[in-house]
Amino acid sequence: MQNKGLIKFIAIVFALVSIYQLSFTFIADKVEADAKKFADGNPQKEFQYLDSIGNQNVFLGHTYNDVKGKKVKKGLDLEGGINVVLQVNQKDILKNLSNQSTNAVFNKSLADAQTNREGNQSFLDAFYIAFEKNSNGSIKLASPEIFSNRTLPEVTFDMSNSQVKSILEKKIDEAVESSYRVLRERIDKFGVSSPNIQKVGNSGRILVELPGAKNIDEIKQLLQSTAQLEFWETYKFEEVSNFLLATNELLKKDNAVVAEEVVVDSAALASSKVDQLLSAASKSEELTAEEQALNNEPFFKLLQPLAYEGSSIVGIAATKDTAKVNAILKRQDVRNLLPSQLRFTKFVWGKISDKDPLNVQLYALKGNRANQAPLTGNVVIDAADTFDQFSRPAVSMQMNSEGAKAWEELTGKVSSQRNAIAIVLDNTVYSAPGVSSGPIAGGRSEITGDFSIQETKIMANILKSGKMPASADIVQSEIVGPSLGQQAIDYGILSAVIGLVAVAAWMVFYYGKAGWYANIALIINLLLLFGILASLGSVLTLPGIAGIVLTMGTAVDANIIIFERAKEELRAGKSLNEAVQSSYSWGGAMRAIADANITHILTGLILFFFGTGPIKGFATTLLIGIFTSLFTAIFIARIFIDRDVYKNRALNFCTSITKNWFTNFHFDFIKVKKITYGLSALMVAVSCISFAVNGFDEGVDFVGGRTFQVRFDEPVNSTEIAEKLIADFGVNVEVKQFGGPEQMRIITKYKVDDESSTVDQEVNHILYDGLKGFYKEPISYDEFIKPVEGSLLGVVQASKVSATVSNDIKADSVIAVVGSMVVVFLYLFLSFRKWQYSLGAVASVVHDVIFVLGAYSLLYKYMPFHMEIDQHFIAAILTVIGYSMNDTVIVFDRVREFILGKTKGNFNKIVNDSVNTTLSRTINTSLTLIVVLLIMFIFGGDSIRGFVFAMLIGIIVGTYSSLFLATPILVDTMPKKDKKEIERLHAESNVEA
Repeated sequence: MQNKGLIKFIAIVFALVSIYQLSFTFIADKVEADAKKFADGNPQKEFQYLDSIGNQNVFLGHTYNDVKGKKVKKGLDLEGGINVVLQVNQKDILKNLSNQSTNAVFNKSLADAQTNREGNQSFLDAFYIAFEKNSNGSIKLASPEIFSNRTLPEVTFDMSNSQVKSILEKKIDEAVESSYRVLRERIDKFGVSSPNIQKVGNSGRILVELPGAKNIDEIKQLLQSTAQLEFWETYKFEEVSNFLLATNELLKKDNAVVAEEVVVDSAALASSKVDQLLSAASKSEELTAEEQALNNEPFFKLLQPLAYEGSSIVGIAATKDTAKVNAILKRQDVRNLLPSQLRFTKFVWGKISDKDPLNVQLYALKGNRANQAPLTGNVVIDAADTFDQFSRPAVSMQMNSEGAKAWEELTGKVSSQRNAIAIVLDNTVYSAPGVSSGPIAGGRSEITGDFSIQETKIMANILKSGKMPASADIVQSEIVGPSLGQQAIDYGILSAVIGLVAVAAWMVFYYGKAGWYANIALIINLLLLFGILASLGSVLTLPGIAGIVLTMGTAVDANIIIFERAKEELRAGKSLNEAVQSSYSWGGAMRAIADANITHILTGLILFFFGTGPIKGFATTLLIGIFTSLFTAIFIARIFIDRDVYKNRALNFCTSITKNWFTNFHFDFIKVKKITYGLSALMVAVSCISFAVNGFDEGVDFVGGRTFQVRFDEPVNSTEIAEKLIADFGVNVEVKQFGGPEQMRIITKYKVDDESSTVDQEVNHILYDGLKGFYKEPISYDEFIKPVEGSLLGVVQASKVSATVSNDIKADSVIAVVGSMVVVFLYLFLSFRKWQYSLGAVASVVHDVIFVLGAYSLLYKYMPFHMEIDQHFIAAILTVIGYSMNDTVIVFDRVREFILGKTKGNFNKIVNDSVNTTLSRTINTSLTLIVVLLIMFIFGGDSIRGFVFAMLIGIIVGTYSSLFLATPILVDTMPKKDKKEIERLHAESNVEA
């Protein structure tokens, strides 16, 4: 090898740089461990400790803040925290740009766009399609009724739709950018370690990752709040009481009509049905008089009125019934009951209290025709968390001169009328104080109520950071408890160590001294891999660790190809030096290595661009691992091999045990093709039937929903839990054992598309109330929902995916899988110059994908671990595609070499010999991968077991298809004239020889 000195120098420099980069991780981890020890479980104290030493030198002149920024960052699944995808509401933006247009075509198009938007289609594109359909050319976007208004002076009435579209797209981008800046400012002030916030392409979505975050509810409020602060006058209870009574009477009449219809229908029932009605009647007699009376008051059954004069609270409802009350109050026949002086009344719910989370208060606000508050947060110039006169947490605000004047007028009016001012933040009443001392001058005001110190800090932060241009809805979220993260790290380290030992032992057993050289290259490969991850600021995730462990299995692949080629050359009578030179040449092993790894890189890139979160982490480590593996296998291992050549030391690339393994192996793969075709056709048919009959266990990534991983302090029954939660939520709830019998995975679609900031708290409280009875020892709400470090009980992981995002994920997954096959097909066509090679490779990969899908469809009901079709599964499928292609390309490269060479025999024999001579490499590489995957499957933990299982069966069936399907398909599709030409050329070459 030329330039050995340069290679050694580069390797040493890379290794030293990697060690230097990794040293920041070790130092930062030590400092943070000291902070945890000092804080003794208090997150606030831990944060204050780290904040206080942020500018102190801790390592070679670097401050802690510098060191922290250069460490290998751990993802949420390793450190715990919250991952949120926010969708900036483009419907709100368009409504604002139209100056709240009431045009029927415009508003119907907005509604249709929201309903009919397809996966991966932007809301704006869906709106354009709906507008063109609904307007039918009758009105333009530039109409004064829509976008040609004072809010959007850039649009003039004579513009075409395409001109307006370009302006709207620019405004949407500006709104997303503005939302991004506001969110970043809020998060920076909140004080979370190593936050990550970024825009997700042009989708109008913003990804927020907050590793180590503990206060989940507060953070969601911080992220979702638009900071839309308003001050409204309230009605007193006695002013709306007649309306509430009239609403109740109207609903009574509705119920009477329904009851009358039931009586009429019942007359036609058969005697068996009469018996059922009598049975139901006897059950109703068991109700208490109080319950029957309540059933006769349909509205007051949902909303309990507060019947005392002067109260600004008009009623109290159960949190779970708020949607029903809203639906009633929005009914036109109910709105018609409002007297003329109350016709613009706004009914708004109060803030859910931690002391009574199951009930919430309703306020009646004095609205107006324009639906504009008398005073808004635009006049607030400063806000701070403070304490009121009773030492309760509060938020003080200072208004500008314009606001101070309006505030004085408003407080004076309320003082004389003896009602109250509702302080409304993001359509939620936070407090409604009365004013007893007359007008308040100076523009100073205070928000008081039932708040914690943390809540007032968040409110002050929101108000100071500024208003969002539109609401930002949480469309996808994942919450991981700190204990689950530590457990994932422990499992990852264990599987990595065992995997490393297993691969190293096999290489030494099979290749002897050369195996030791491969192992040295493997260790340097891992060092470089971690160093690059650290220098790039990459985030290490649990699938990322799986990618690293998998890299161990593939890192030796290039060495295996080289070593197998060297053995062939030595058997052919070449010297060690000649065998090494030939093996490392383009005509030897290098071309096969290049083709195999390029197909692998292509599928890895597709996975990187279409994956999100942990999956992107897996793709990152996989791609970096491919390049570091190639460098160390081709250059580092060769340094040691060349040294043996130079010193004339014996190097056989085998041991006495494995010397003759797979030599003189002559299996006729082409001859058995009818059997393998039939077997594969049977497997594909069974899989397709299972798709239709069993379907799949689709994860929330694909169908939307909420998932909770809950741990109990003793074994529990999944059926009992499901029955209890179905009764509590009122919708279907799926409960599965996840790992041991004391851990359950709970899935529900309850209010998954309700993206308000309070619904998650409601779900958490219903879940807690439903499950607390299954614990042997009492558990508090905070212990259940917010498990601290070291805790192994309660909700250790939670995620939510809205239907919109699940459609996008599903579309991305299909594009990624199909796209990877198309890209690899085109590459192989360019490399091998014949489409038959591409067809054979892609056909075998399609077979592998169908087989893995079939296995998941057939087995998901019976396996003790979850087998969901989710993003992790798609990552596994793409990995299987990469490695199956890798196997097939190695075989095809040998076929091409033999076709261009002087091998004797007909076309079928030439191809068959090609497969047999690569069998040792195929078995060795597949075996190392299978061993590594088995180790991850056994020791990697519950959360990645399904992900690893897909890769495990994929590698096994991929090895089968590379040997028994890809090559026979190549033989069967190759034109007869090409076969005869190849046979003729070989015959002539052998005669000349």
